Amino acid sequence: MAADDGASAPQSQTLDRGLRILEHLATAAAPQPVAEVAAAVGLHRSIAYRLLRTLEDHQLVERDTAGRYRLGLGMAALARGVRTDLQAAALPRLDALAAELGMTAFLVVRAGDEAVTVVSVEPHDTTAHVAYRPGTRHPVDRGAPGLALLLPQPPSPGDRAELVEARRLGWASSYGEVIPGLRSVAAPVLGPDGGARAAIAVVHVDDGADTDRVGRTVAAAAAQVAAALR
Repeated sequence: MAADDGASAPQSQTLDRGLRILEHLATAAAPQPVAEVAAAVGLHRSIAYRLLRTLEDHQLVERDTAGRYRLGLGMAALARGVRTDLQAAALPRLDALAAELGMTAFLVVRAGDEAVTVVSVEPHDTTAHVAYRPGTRHPVDRGAPGLALLLPQPPSPGDRAELVEARRLGWASSYGEVIPGLRSVAAPVLGPDGGARAAIAVVHVDDGADTDRVGRTVAAAAAQVAAALR
């Protein structure tokens, strides 16, 4: 009898539900009450509540004074173990971008058909800025970070106009595609094979900032990260 390698074993329904809750909170623009979390992932409210309390015990989610949930600091601790060489090379550049542009800067990698934020740095001397948490994910064909990850791929007839323009410029820009009202600018971190190892991005309220200057600055930071990884 052949050994069971686990490939045909049924998945854990409880784990799957908990992960879907985390994925939903990562993409939510604001803290969510239990009822909204339950509706978003297709669970009964009582089941969603028990899962949220378990995740809260492990600091993967946290609850505000109104009883709404968002991702917790435990997610950041988990993210620190992901692609540590890439994070080590990117963090100094993210710090510099946040300070220079006064915008939240972050590192994004591709996971299947999604762009996933691994680490983010918020500016320290601004009166207001955008919080963009590690673990945030969105389709790779939407938003500047996703477009930056696709930028090195060979062109195809079905490419979006925004992707065509990103290839011309060397960086991508999008408005409101991931979070309404916010603009993001991103550039790929190229590997030795010319593919995108990751993307460096910034996000901000679209307040008339010089997008061309921001794009060139982000592209220069991405090139510095790529050079540090060689």
